[in-house]
Amino acid sequence: MDIVVKGRKTEVPERFRKHVAEKLKLDKIQKLDAKVISLDVEVSKEPNPRQADRCDRVEITLRSRGPVIRAEAAASDPYAALDLAAEKLDARLRKQHDKRYTRRGARRLTAAEVADHVPGVATLDGNGLPVPAEESDSVPTKKIGSLEVQGEGPLVVREKTHVASPMTLDQALYEMELVGHDFYLFVDSETKEPSVVYRRHAYDYGVIHLRTDTMVTRSHTPEAGGTLGG
Repeated sequence: MDIVVKGRKTEVPERFRKHVAEKLKLDKIQKLDAKVISLDVEVSKEPNPRQADRCDRVEITLRSRGPVIRAEAAASDPYAALDLAAEKLDARLRKQHDKRYTRRGARRLTAAEVADHVPGVATLDGNGLPVPAEESDSVPTKKIGSLEVQGEGPLVVREKTHVASPMTLDQALYEMELVGHDFYLFVDSETKEPSVVYRRHAYDYGVIHLRTDTMVTRSHTPEAGGTLGG
């Protein structure tokens, strides 16, 4: 397996490519994850002079037979950014490795146990029904992608569709930590309904469950959602 180094809107000097190979030691990575398929490093540069201390960004993407692991960092030069990103990658690899070998066979939480183990669990309203949206016939409606937007509406920059395998809440939290995001959308393996876990304060997490109710009439808004606050 080789390390692929590429630049986005910037040239990558040969000296930096060699430094990447020295910094990201493949033998060390493969000891933590023997099923690594590819390792990509992308370098980009922010031309804004106001962000000179974070003008160089490095993103490392590791793909294996397990979940994708990403680590990114920004600094005043690409070498410093690479050092920071490499530290994050190493920490996430070790976390995955430790979980695989020290927590194998540990009991996972069921959806019914979430409220007892996750503080501040987010829920829908008491009836489990979506809040009706305010309608206004005076405001023109237009379609942006798959959304119907009133007035100017939000600017939809990107729309993605992913194929997801059902998983438990514990696995969803683990996947969220691996990719370094503040939230993670998944399909609950027990309810088969879409859910979202998200980071709250310190080490607290929240979870939002969506429940399909065929008794909801057309007078209610067909899309249910929840905020990630609270």
